[in-house]
Amino acid sequence: MSLSRDLEFLYELGSLRNIQRGCRQHFGVDCSNDLEHTMRVVFLALAIGRREGNVDENKIIRMALVHDLAETRVSDLSYVQKVYVTADEPRAVHDALTETIFADFESVIEEFEKRESREAKIVKDADNLDIDLEWKELEERGHGVVNKMAPHRRKVRDEKLYTQTARDFWDAIQTSDPASWHLTANKWLKMPDAGR
Repeated sequence: MSLSRDLEFLYELGSLRNIQRGCRQHFGVDCSNDLEHTMRVVFLALAIGRREGNVDENKIIRMALVHDLAETRVSDLSYVQKVYVTADEPRAVHDALTETIFADFESVIEEFEKRESREAKIVKDADNLDIDLEWKELEERGHGVVNKMAPHRRKVRDEKLYTQTARDFWDAIQTSDPASWHLTANKWLKMPDAGR
């Protein structure tokens, strides 16, 4: 382990903000980059884990933080690109973590990729659900992509989600309002004397 390798890794991690997700190419929509996606996956995975109960939250956090780490080197291959290209993600992860203080995360990513532990399944559910949250936000902005993707996202809900909590989240997302958090927290409701 060397400090210089740790710094290199931190710069590499920062490059996730420059990795655009596949939906940008296919639908021409302004969507989250890999780093923004990762942040919400962490909290979504924790929410699923807490609702499911009997999970290792530390493992969930660690796994969610690095679930897309390989994309610093292999990019975010879309559902179309994956038909034609196979990325060597294990090698990318190994090379990114070698000689860093975070080398132990390699086993966390390996566990995530196997999808055998409850934590790995929960993080994958969060990874999938973040897309549905984003589609709902895009729908709020008037994008038609949501209707086009609805059959695919329904298939994910019915066939790909591992936990009942994730399916419950998916169902709730469909009728949720992405603006409700700020409409109910604004000064006009919280501060009776505002604007007088």
